[in-house]
Amino acid sequence: MQALLLAAISIAFLHTLTGPDHYLPFIVLSKTRSWSIAKTMGWTIACGMGHVLSSVLLGLIGVVLGWSLSSLNWFENTRGGIAAWVMLAFGLLYMLWGFYRVYKNNPHKHFDLDNDSSLYVYEHKHGEAILPKERFRVTPWVLFVIFILGPCEPMIPLLYFPAAQNNWWGIVFLITIYTICTLVTMLTMVLLGYYGISIARIQKSERYMHALGGFTIFICGAGMLWMGW
Repeated sequence: MQALLLAAISIAFLHTLTGPDHYLPFIVLSKTRSWSIAKTMGWTIACGMGHVLSSVLLGLIGVVLGWSLSSLNWFENTRGGIAAWVMLAFGLLYMLWGFYRVYKNNPHKHFDLDNDSSLYVYEHKHGEAILPKERFRVTPWVLFVIFILGPCEPMIPLLYFPAAQNNWWGIVFLITIYTICTLVTMLTMVLLGYYGISIARIQKSERYMHALGGFTIFICGAGMLWMGW
């Protein structure tokens, strides 16, 4: 559980920090609409909770898989090792997929201001300067929907291991820690931007977000298998 806890904190922090779409829209909307700090924080928390909920629902795939395997007799004495191998394999594949996305320069969500001081979202590639024809004006409710539809995939294996051990408290604890770390990181970044502290350099790491998530899961699985975590 200590290894899983560390992985949950790392993924929540890195996934949020390296994804500017987790905080830049709130900073821009607060400036262009003259939001108060309370309203800015309120919408940040609401969208963050929606994002976490969708991530947890995705992670329930791991819970179902863990519970299914834990009911098998032959799995009883080896479930810890198998769960760790699943985490290792998932982390490796997810990390390689992340680097593949970097190499292919796949499009991602991009937020930008227009001449009318409205915020828009559209598909964008790194280094691409041409504005696409299809883009959507961002309102707080549109932003909320975007966060619900954008879960964090590395949540899947994190919940697999405690489910395989039939550890209800472990599942609840991991979800709670992940939620708190995600919201704290989002609020911190929004507050920094709200008060004019530059975060431009962090945005450059966005393209490695998925690779970093996969690497974190891979290290967690490797530590559980070979390092006695």
